[in-house]
Amino acid sequence: MNDESLLSARGLSLHFGAIPALVDVDVDLWPGEVLAIVGESGSGKTTLLNVLSGRMAADAGVVWYRDPAGRLVDVHAMPAPALRTLHRSDWGFVHQNPRDNLRMAVSAGGNVGERLMAQGARHYANIRAEAMRWLEEVEIDADRIDDLPRTFSGGMLQRLQIARTLVTHPRLVFMDEPTGGLDVSVQARLLDLIRSLVARFSIAVVLVTHDIAVARLLAQRIVVMQRGRVVETGLTDQVLDDPQHPYTQLLVSSVLQA
Repeated sequence: MNDESLLSARGLSLHFGAIPALVDVDVDLWPGEVLAIVGESGSGKTTLLNVLSGRMAADAGVVWYRDPAGRLVDVHAMPAPALRTLHRSDWGFVHQNPRDNLRMAVSAGGNVGERLMAQGARHYANIRAEAMRWLEEVEIDADRIDDLPRTFSGGMLQRLQIARTLVTHPRLVFMDEPTGGLDVSVQARLLDLIRSLVARFSIAVVLVTHDIAVARLLAQRIVVMQRGRVVETGLTDQVLDDPQHPYTQLLVSSVLQA
């Protein structure tokens, strides 16, 4: 692992039967950096996200995380309770479908407050005040704090999920197609919000997206995947403006022709 990286993976390989999902993948993430993982469906990008976050085990390789004390932690060697604690505190996960991360029968404020309670917060007034503050951070009217998520639009649900994720001030957030399924105007507003929050709170992000425009807007560096392999990586603008690998060239040209 590099001396200053927040998360590093070396030699990740994973097969689903005879199908290679990851092939000798190396990845580094720096503190406060947004790293985009792009590729077509079946390229291995979501599998890589799940392996990096400890939600899925690899056949080979290692994922190292540098904790707040500067100690290196082997993510896949962590006991399950410790990994769950990590995901509730130092890490966060934003799903493409916010319903996978929200409790639809619990109020908006309750969804945000639950993550604080999981870290030991018990003072109701303080929890409610912090939940209200974070609803406002993600541009949800504080008057909606007692409303159920099922009354929210798709864009509002995604913003509520982001509030729930960021309320504990994680150092690292994994995002899986956070704008997927939203119409263009809602996507644009959400992307501006994500970019602003990530910069303000110096959050490191591993972002999976099939949308090159999303990667260009949010990420400093990019990893291009094809059939489980990393075929190109580098600074986002450099890779997208002057792609070297034929597959990256194809991805970029398909966007230009759209």
